[in-house]
Amino acid sequence: MQILDGKKLSMTLKEEIKEEVDFIKEQGHRAPHLSAVLVGNNPASEAYMRNKVKSCNMVGFSSDLIRRDADITQAELLLLVDKLNSDDGVDGFIVQLPLPDHIDDEKVLLAIDPSKDVDGFHPYNFGCMAQGMDCFLPATPYGIMLMLERYEVDTSGKNVVVIGRSNIVGTPLSILLSRKNKVGNATVTLAHSRTQNLKEICQRADILISALGKPFFVTHDMVKEGAVIIDVGINRIDDLSRKSGSRLVGDVDFEKVAPKSSFITPVPGGVGPMTVASLMMNTLKAFRRKFPYEYER
Repeated sequence: MQILDGKKLSMTLKEEIKEEVDFIKEQGHRAPHLSAVLVGNNPASEAYMRNKVKSCNMVGFSSDLIRRDADITQAELLLLVDKLNSDDGVDGFIVQLPLPDHIDDEKVLLAIDPSKDVDGFHPYNFGCMAQGMDCFLPATPYGIMLMLERYEVDTSGKNVVVIGRSNIVGTPLSILLSRKNKVGNATVTLAHSRTQNLKEICQRADILISALGKPFFVTHDMVKEGAVIIDVGINRIDDLSRKSGSRLVGDVDFEKVAPKSSFITPVPGGVGPMTVASLMMNTLKAFRRKFPYEYER
């Protein structure tokens, strides 16, 4: 069994990005710039934003965090999005989800210029992804694809089961893995809450990916020997042995599933860090589109 160490790999990717950013600056260009909009004070969003800002500093990007109170109106938020769309100094930006209940997430995401949509959520980018065209890939699926590539996990002809059909993770990941690419060519089953005989379906998976958001949902009897396990879930559960009184766990019962797997991601330290690294890569891609240059790693 080998751990798919997202924390370690994300550091490698950031080092590679920094080398390119250093080259960009040596050529007389400004640094790529990422803006992030945070509405309200959701603790999980706050933590995620801190990681993004830290990563921007690490790779040499310039960045800014735009905070707005939870009572911001939808019209005010859309005006802010429009301002970022028209700002030539902003290469890419994200609006952190979830947004307060009175804000229509879909309208906000649709208002983002697809050329600055480094989260990869806009339908334009989703459509380009589905057709194999150049686009910004959703950050979490992109991170998983990079992880499979860098760890040389063979996907060609494999039976892949993805649990969870969200537009952010499950659905785009199922498309990417089925496409004719270096990491791809798999036969993919997209399972969800209405799937019948889920246990039996999972038992046939060469690669099992859970993006459900239910702690310890995937148990050892759902996994066949030698399977590759990708755990996208991040769930906080009570743990009185910890000073904080809680801890983070995934969708997979790691301790019991790991001995049966060939590769497995931990939680934390697996997919999460790769999501942030992928956001950095998308931002660099946005900069490249605006300021073409020749760079060889």
